Amino acid sequence: MKNARNLLALAAAALMATSGMAMTKEEYNAGKDRIGADYKAAKAQCDTLQGNAKDVCMKEAKGREKVAKAELEAQYKPSDKATYNVNEARADADYEVAKEKCDDQKGDAKDICVKDAKAAHVAAKENAKVQRAQAKPADSTAEKRADVAEAKKDAAEAQREANYKAAKERCDTMSGDAKDKCVADAKRTHGQ
Repeated sequence: MKNARNLLALAAAALMATSGMAMTKEEYNAGKDRIGADYKAAKAQCDTLQGNAKDVCMKEAKGREKVAKAELEAQYKPSDKATYNVNEARADADYEVAKEKCDDQKGDAKDICVKDAKAAHVAAKENAKVQRAQAKPADSTAEKRADVAEAKKDAAEAQREANYKAAKERCDTMSGDAKDKCVADAKRTHGQ
């Protein structure tokens, strides 16, 4: 029930963050207090858990706090930079949680899990950069198109590299000809 309430609050905050309406200093301070209280409640709930489940819970709570703070800041002082910071906070929070979940695994499975988490993180951060380029005003349409195209090109390159590293990590579980074929396929698939 608490998670549903927190998710509803986060969804409402996200909706308000994208509405473009700035808030007053009092509303901002009240929002900061609410975020702090929500974090303390989530942390207290995590304290009932043990082992890696507790660690994952704590990463989730901290991630929700960082995203909520970024959304609040974007609502208080709307800008393309603030919106980018929200997207970046989401990407970072998701990455931290995914990495922590990988601790439940051992050996090659853990290494693959971490590389997959990193690839997803790179993709999310690069997508945030593309969205920022699309939202950023430009002097001319041609200039804006060029900026967006450059951001998309850079994003695709970074994503290909991260996906290649994740695919290569999967190949490390193999040996001999199978490994060689796997690495060659990964290079071909990811343009390396």
